[in-house]
Amino acid sequence: MQIYTLMVGELRANCYIIAQENSSECVIIDPGEDGERILQFLKGKGLNPVYIINTHGHIDHIGANLFIAEQTGAKILIHQNDAKMLHDPISNLSSFLNYSVTSKQADYILEDGEILEVSGITIEILHTPGHTKGGICLKIRNCIFTGDTLFAGGVGRTDFPNGSHETLIKSINKKLMALDDETIVYPGHGESSTIGMERRSNLFLNASIRN
Repeated sequence: MQIYTLMVGELRANCYIIAQENSSECVIIDPGEDGERILQFLKGKGLNPVYIINTHGHIDHIGANLFIAEQTGAKILIHQNDAKMLHDPISNLSSFLNYSVTSKQADYILEDGEILEVSGITIEILHTPGHTKGGICLKIRNCIFTGDTLFAGGVGRTDFPNGSHETLIKSINKKLMALDDETIVYPGHGESSTIGMERRSNLFLNASIRN
């Protein structure tokens, strides 16, 4: 399995492209901006996206949805609780940045525990609300793509509309800390980590345990 990472946009979000070796089909996770750059990367690798999966509905994770979908025919997938954010500049926060960005509506609505298959790659959907109501993480083999739920040494912000720190910590403890220590964490921003590293040293999680 190939995992490509592109940092996109002013907020330097991680856009991930997942492909099976010897297959042209791929999945894009969180194309937040720089749609032309993402498209050129795909062309250079000979990849055709089947799905665009948004871990949540904030602008820095959905900004290039429409462009990529129109150019490639890829289907847009998001959790039902964040679906309206795709076409609402206020809830996706683009209006707060003084511009209006919308995506086309989701082609498919995701649910907790759902399994997707793309060219031999199995993707398990974990609903992890807290940063947003419809935040999800994607488990692929020994990797977990956490969006803005869990970062290396941190957790997602909860001071945006519909955020809840208590809910976020519960989601992390229930869904992510149940994974093996060796599971590689690919967050929505910043460097990768492992579940074991975050279990041992993430101060936000340790503080919640003490409290």
